[in-house]
Amino acid sequence: MTFSIVARSADGESWGVAVASKFLAVGATVPAAVAGVGAIATQAHANVAYKGQALAHLDDGATASVALQRLLEEDDGRDLRQVGIVDLDGNAASHTGTACLEWAGSVTGDGYAIQGNILAGGQVVEAMEAAWLDSSPEAPLADRLLAALAAGDAAGGDSRGRQSAALLVVREGAGYGGLDDIAVDLRVDDHPEPVVELARLLALNELYLTASTAEEQVPITPDLAEELEQLATALGHRDFAAWVGAENYEMRVADDGSWIDVRILEIIRDTEADR
Repeated sequence: MTFSIVARSADGESWGVAVASKFLAVGATVPAAVAGVGAIATQAHANVAYKGQALAHLDDGATASVALQRLLEEDDGRDLRQVGIVDLDGNAASHTGTACLEWAGSVTGDGYAIQGNILAGGQVVEAMEAAWLDSSPEAPLADRLLAALAAGDAAGGDSRGRQSAALLVVREGAGYGGLDDIAVDLRVDDHPEPVVELARLLALNELYLTASTAEEQVPITPDLAEELEQLATALGHRDFAAWVGAENYEMRVADDGSWIDVRILEIIRDTEADR
């Protein structure tokens, strides 16, 4: 009832899962990942206990294949399960139980495991693999995962239709304010075009919840600082800092007021111009 990709970034610093299904809130059931440990997708007749168990095995030093073997050995329902795992080093393993409903299967490669069940056909996982391999290894892992998911969706996806999708990416220190490892944690729980909606949310996630690169940072000169204060107060805010907080742009404006993200500068100017 689900198709997913579990992968590690080419630089070995990020792990993640992208998944879609004709199933309510698939993101609550299928994906799990821990930075510096690995990632897993558990689906078909999903055993959600696999998530904690697999990550514990990986954290203890097991490879993806060993962790998968341990999960299956301890589970009498293994024939109903489908699971993909990628470990710390990018080793990948996938299992499709003999009782999974057709079409069901998987492909694995260096740094990725792709699997699906009740699919339109084998072309779904083939399209996902092609999209993954065609994407730039230098691109953000979230973008590569989403591209693979979108390719699977376009190739027919879940044979029953569309309902939900999710994207989870972890990297050390990548979370809000650098205080946790969650780089992306997005869920579309019930939507007629969940993969399309997931792409929209990922763009917003990049704007609001990722830090500006050096190239995106515009130095705030005294003249620009004065302009920003005027723009913010004209919009009804106490000052520019209050506008930043109200609009949730803290990740894209320096705490010390030394720079502003070029897109945020465009936004505040455009917002005032549109009044």
